[in-house]
Amino acid sequence: MPKLKSRFLFAPAVALLLAFASSATAQNDLIENPTDDSTVVYPAAYFADFLPVSANDMISRIPGIGLAMRGGGGGGRGLGSGGGEILINGQRTTGKGNTGESLLSRISADQVDYIEIIRGTSEELDVRGAGQIVNVVLLDLPSRSSTSIELNLDYWRDGTLDPGGQISYSGQAGEFNYLFAAQAEAGYNGRINREFGFDAGGTLVEARREDWVRDQTSYQASMNLGYTFENSVIQLNALLETRSPPVDINRTIYNVVSDTARFEREENPSSRDNWEIGGDYEYSLGNGGKYRFLFIVNDRDQLFGQERFSVTENAENKILFLSNMSRDRERIARTSYTFNINQAQGLELGIEASQTIRDGDLRLGLDIDGERSPDVGGLVPVSISNSKSTVEELRSELFAAHNWQLNPRMSLESSLVYESSTIEQAGDVSNKRDFAFLRPKIDYRFDITPTLQLRAGIEKQVSQLSFSDFSATVDGSDVDQNTQAGNPGIAQEQSWRYELNFELRLPNDIGVLNSQFYYRDITDVIDRVDVSPSPDNLQSARGNIGDGKRYGVNLDLSARLSFLGLTNALLTTGLSLRDSEVLDPFLKVKRRMRNNGRWTARSSFRHDITSLGMSYGFRYEMNSNGGSGRTEVDVFDTEERIFQPEISAFIEKQAFRSYTFRFEASNIHQNEFCRTRTRYVGATADGVLEEVEKYCSGSGMKLALEMKTTF
Repeated sequence: MPKLKSRFLFAPAVALLLAFASSATAQNDLIENPTDDSTVVYPAAYFADFLPVSANDMISRIPGIGLAMRGGGGGGRGLGSGGGEILINGQRTTGKGNTGESLLSRISADQVDYIEIIRGTSEELDVRGAGQIVNVVLLDLPSRSSTSIELNLDYWRDGTLDPGGQISYSGQAGEFNYLFAAQAEAGYNGRINREFGFDAGGTLVEARREDWVRDQTSYQASMNLGYTFENSVIQLNALLETRSPPVDINRTIYNVVSDTARFEREENPSSRDNWEIGGDYEYSLGNGGKYRFLFIVNDRDQLFGQERFSVTENAENKILFLSNMSRDRERIARTSYTFNINQAQGLELGIEASQTIRDGDLRLGLDIDGERSPDVGGLVPVSISNSKSTVEELRSELFAAHNWQLNPRMSLESSLVYESSTIEQAGDVSNKRDFAFLRPKIDYRFDITPTLQLRAGIEKQVSQLSFSDFSATVDGSDVDQNTQAGNPGIAQEQSWRYELNFELRLPNDIGVLNSQFYYRDITDVIDRVDVSPSPDNLQSARGNIGDGKRYGVNLDLSARLSFLGLTNALLTTGLSLRDSEVLDPFLKVKRRMRNNGRWTARSSFRHDITSLGMSYGFRYEMNSNGGSGRTEVDVFDTEERIFQPEISAFIEKQAFRSYTFRFEASNIHQNEFCRTRTRYVGATADGVLEEVEKYCSGSGMKLALEMKTTF
């Protein structure tokens, strides 16, 4: 199957390579290359025929843009070097919720001067170690302003209509630029879940059906402000968000053996409120050096509740109460000084400090004998080990980055980060640990020709721990296991990353061919580990299971199909092949890493018919099934996850000069998420089968209508 998909996805590549000498369209002549062969510039005129409304509409027309915007970064630890971020006017947006990429749909197309795809490295850039960099440069005018409005309406299988929308106002007044935005994002979802239970002999013993409904709307307000002085730039951004996604479940459980049915109902109230403030200051010195200071402060409160009722014809009886409260806070500051050693070399020196705090409190009540309490919904409190905790990390980094233009065609960027941190846990469990890491990195680039580039990289990476793993949490995927244990001893996953990348930009902006080969040598792999208090009380938690490796190749093609007579048609397709290996802590056998299937195939197509002001397209993705990479092993069960194709399609029409109407159908195939869970009597390693549960969940096809305009 993978071989057939590979041939299907990359057959156009052969045709493209035979036909790239065909004449270019008018837009191709507008592409500029003002500074060097490593930068491609798309001026606003390039997109004029497409009648874009937002900067995001402009970016979607660039061949290979998905490759340029594909990850970089440092695993979410602090601010980091900013790899993989979108730049606005050459500056990164200092935020984790309010990012450069999130601004693209809020920036009006008429505010954009040009868009750069930067394939080289430089100490002048505000990010480090990204494969490619997307820089959206806005018009620099004494005065400009624009308002963008987007309204959408989702239609679900059960007949629900779910509206949403956003409005943004952006502009410039002298040296002051601004962007204000407000958004109400639709988040409704209605699913039908089905599960069939079989005993050890394969006989059907139970059938379940759940009607699962989440009625969610997320509200968000944000602002981005900037002021340019003679020698400096200051930026400030803020975000405020609230969401309340209650989930209601009606469950029917049919016992095949006794031919009886029972009914349950669940109320799962949930709320999340968070805010974030970030900013940066950059000062240009007379000697060509730059001083930068960046900061982020954020705070997030979250509450998840679960109340389960046994339902009879005349009454309801509460049988379960769960409450999981958490609060996450983060404070980060980063400062650096960049200067030129000579015309070919630059150096950045700096320091970053951060404080991360998580408070967690988990409560469980059951309908059992004992003294009842209002703290657990009027049920009997059940003691949970490590259910209340505060985890704090104090972390600092010293870093140096050296950029060397070896010759006009070669560049070498190297960096070294020394990280030290202290993680302390208080509450039901007290624990304090100190960590120190050296994280070197080398990024080499060679422009073999103006259109063919080789990139090679070596990097030591350290993952960001999820502090929710330190204490007990709710198990939302297994109704027979209400909670999951925490692990105060979990440590950071470390890896050496080796990458080799070849990118070919075809002539006349026809497209981009890219191949990426990678290998990860991983220490302290994070997966499920045994934390059972006794053989009669089996429990697992996320923890470190030893060393592992991951390797693979990503093959991508993004190409215009003008040589087939389809002017302004863009086909993007890719195939990822991968494998991994780790020693399973329960079965003591080698297997693939969790969620590491053997391949993923993806393809998307967009055709702009500019004479009609109309566009249409589709997107397709399929993941491999089978093998140990899709099987999750736990202390008392195993789960095999089964994926189905995802297909979506859209049609757009421009009207009334500045309005765009879009109709989109998602999940056309009406795929479902399925899993097979195998439970064992006692430990999984003992191999004594108890039951097999076959579960599928799907929400059906979603239809969406969207209107957006700018004025």
